[in-house]
Amino acid sequence: MTETVSGPGAAGAEGRSGAAGLTLTPVFSTPGVHPYDEITWERRDVVQTNWKTGATVFEQRGVEFPDFWSVNASTIVTSKYFRGALGTDAREWSLKQLVDRVVKTYVAAGVEHGYFADEAAAQVFEHELTWLLVHQYFSFNSPVWFNVGTSSPQQVSACFILSVDDSMDSILNWYKEEGFIFKGGSGAGLNLSRIRSSKELLSSGGTASGPVSFMRGADASAGTIKSGGATRRAAKMVVLDVDHPDIEEFVATKAREEDKIRALRDAGFDMDLGGDDITSVQYQNANNSVRVSDEFMRAVEDGTEFGLRARQTGEVIETVDARELFHKIAKAAWECADPGLQYDDTINDWHTNPETGRITASNPCSEYMSLDNSSCNLASLNLLKFLKDDDTFDADLFAKAVEIIITAMDISICFADFPTEPIGETTRNYRQLGIGYANLGALLMAMGLGYDSDGGRAMAGTITSLMTGTSYRRSAELAAIVGPYNGYARNAEAHQRVMRKHQAANDAVRTMHSNDTAVHRLATKEWAKVVELGKVNGFRNAQASVLAPTGTIGFMMDCDTTGIEPDFSLVKFKKLVGGGSMQIVNQTIPRALKKLGYQPEQVEAIVDYIAEHGHVVDAPGLRQEHYEVFDTAMGARSLKPMGHVRMMAAAQPFLSGAISKTVNLPESATVEEIEDVYLQSWKLGLKATAIYRDNCKVGQPLSDGGGKAKKDAADAAEAAEAAEVVEKVVEKIVYAPTRKRLPKSRVSRTTSFTVGGAEGYMTSGAHEDGELGEIFLKLGKQGSTLAGVMDAFSIAVSIGLQYGVPLETYVSKFTNLRFEPAGLTDDPDVRMSQSIMDYIFRRLALDYLPFDERAGLGIYSAEERQRHLETGSYEPVEETGSAAELLEAPTVEITPLPEVAVESKAPSAEAGAKPAPKEAHTSAELLEKITGTAVDSPLCFTCGTKMRPAGSCYVCEGCGSTSGCS
Repeated sequence: MTETVSGPGAAGAEGRSGAAGLTLTPVFSTPGVHPYDEITWERRDVVQTNWKTGATVFEQRGVEFPDFWSVNASTIVTSKYFRGALGTDAREWSLKQLVDRVVKTYVAAGVEHGYFADEAAAQVFEHELTWLLVHQYFSFNSPVWFNVGTSSPQQVSACFILSVDDSMDSILNWYKEEGFIFKGGSGAGLNLSRIRSSKELLSSGGTASGPVSFMRGADASAGTIKSGGATRRAAKMVVLDVDHPDIEEFVATKAREEDKIRALRDAGFDMDLGGDDITSVQYQNANNSVRVSDEFMRAVEDGTEFGLRARQTGEVIETVDARELFHKIAKAAWECADPGLQYDDTINDWHTNPETGRITASNPCSEYMSLDNSSCNLASLNLLKFLKDDDTFDADLFAKAVEIIITAMDISICFADFPTEPIGETTRNYRQLGIGYANLGALLMAMGLGYDSDGGRAMAGTITSLMTGTSYRRSAELAAIVGPYNGYARNAEAHQRVMRKHQAANDAVRTMHSNDTAVHRLATKEWAKVVELGKVNGFRNAQASVLAPTGTIGFMMDCDTTGIEPDFSLVKFKKLVGGGSMQIVNQTIPRALKKLGYQPEQVEAIVDYIAEHGHVVDAPGLRQEHYEVFDTAMGARSLKPMGHVRMMAAAQPFLSGAISKTVNLPESATVEEIEDVYLQSWKLGLKATAIYRDNCKVGQPLSDGGGKAKKDAADAAEAAEAAEVVEKVVEKIVYAPTRKRLPKSRVSRTTSFTVGGAEGYMTSGAHEDGELGEIFLKLGKQGSTLAGVMDAFSIAVSIGLQYGVPLETYVSKFTNLRFEPAGLTDDPDVRMSQSIMDYIFRRLALDYLPFDERAGLGIYSAEERQRHLETGSYEPVEETGSAAELLEAPTVEITPLPEVAVESKAPSAEAGAKPAPKEAHTSAELLEKITGTAVDSPLCFTCGTKMRPAGSCYVCEGCGSTSGCS
């Protein structure tokens, strides 16, 4: 199945403006069958509740969704994207209505503007786009779902960049334009560096106010609009160049306000995010970034002076120590997470339109970087959908999806409305697009690749390269049909130069395995076509790709991970169709374990361990070299800061824009570590970097779980201090263990076993209370070295048991030891063993340890595993007695219990599924409950639950609300 451009020069280098439209062949949809007719649809009731207050915040019953859509996805789409007044016939009630409203608008505009060769091509485009959306292969950004096909203005862009000059008219216009954008639920960014500093004179002879003073007014405006009706904070980015004379004041603004928050909090004021008194604090509605140059960064490396320049004349009016200023930037970020850095020379070196103007700013999340007074509409692909059954990435299918999506995104500019005319004019002239992806973290895990590994980075880089290369190739093909963007002619040489830079970066990728080699091979072909076609046709779009946070739309696609982020945690909170909730292990984990070569019994044990502990450290049977595959953003195996930076660096050379992502650091991180993150980000070619140190901000309300965790930590510290005092008092008392010898006649059992073809015998003896007291192992011929070693080992373990060493300690230490012989056993309870020691102590655990202790170690009998498959629980119906009682107990007949009807779907199909704790309502709160550690995130204004990081902001799993990014 192929997709071509018909007419003269179709899909080739000889294509030219004015060629006939696209001729499409179905790739995803079935010819002659509407995508809806291939899906099983079901009706659901959507009810959203604020978990803190108990109030119902949204309710719509009888909505229609595909049966494979999760409850969470259907809830968020119904509450966020369905249009029309609730309770009226005008209200949308089916996903079909929503998708048709958007898709048919796109198709009609494509037909009107000559994108398709004929009506048949338009219908194929409609079916392909519909299929991709309803099967959750991709999603447009939220404004498309809000506005397209409604009576509202057809705004499709989520990202805006404004401009402000050194005049009161321009400054006041900035306030007004920003207000309109905030009112529509979007965010904007701008650079204030044109405004004269407080160290320069006005024409009247007075001193200028400086940009920081004008930031106060804009911040108050944003806060007022937020409190005037929006359910989330206004999203904005404020940028200042590092050579601006007011740079030190700018750097310190939010850090000083954080000191104020602490002082007011200690005085008894309510300074939580959303608290009654937080509005008295300034600069809290914006992300701040310093725009640094290569000149400044080299001065930091060299330890030299750096000049701050007047805004109008460009002369140096003050010099500063570059390292000292850099330290102040890092210290402020350490204190309050602001400012981030944007690397000006890197950004503009990859700029396709330098003849029109420099790139001076970004949108609030730093992924969109383009001309002033411009906008970008976004769409993101769900990468996990392109992973085939054999765990290889389907590069060809991915490229086909990109072709369809990028075409639709370009069509949207033909009918889109914009908040201001300057923004509309620039966007129509340069047609900036922002295709991206989500679920990278889940994809890498499912493929058995560590996020912070060479293999993981190679896979991410090649996929990003293929995505952007395919996008620009399609952009060149569209230029042959409907013409290049209006600003292309004056920027043609620069645009083609950037395409060659992308191509060179692709050539520099070093693949690690056959899978990324196949993706890279296709990406190489695409970039060759881009360069070739672009010389003849030009390009339809000034930019093609970014990596956005994908907060709300990530939930719409049922993604485990957002944007370029790693998995948040290995254990997830899941709502059930029939009501209630479950605690499940991330469904990519069993797939990853299978890919890594683990047997079903081992996978089951590891998944159960993760369900219990929330991490993989010491998971039974899991090799340490595989731990990195399961590293997450939070928890016991959280990624190191540079792991985030290196992944961003792998994708950055293949993006038109940048990446929305925050580098997370532990609370213990130092200012010097933040300096290193910023410096290495510049050296690795990133366009922007933002950091967040845990608990650096006061105005971040923590859930009860987090508060409890901190209280428990304080209690533990007090207890430790008390214990230390007691220890000093009784330091002369010496503990002397006593040996508990076995009786002359004791109950014992002998077990014959085979491990990987090696045969042996184990005899175990127990005390009168059934507690294990000795073992004897027979391996090899009597008198052989192996037999002697086994005798010595048996004596050592037996004496340890009699002196009080718990059997559980031996089991935890000796299980999962890996050496030959290993493999299949003849024991139905332990089918696979990594060594003879692994088998022996699993067998002893099954014979002598109570169920609860074995369950904590992930050791179950065959009967218990079967019970789990049938009932979802390993636990036996009745308590078992001691080992001695089991040996003497007569056989009894057990009458099966009557079946009990269950309303909701059985969770046993989910790996590691069990009822979620009542205190948890999101994955963030579940992680806190399991690990006892706090997740440093704000609470959702809508449903009161703890949000989780998504790119440079936060997103709520319960209702899809975000803390700033659309």
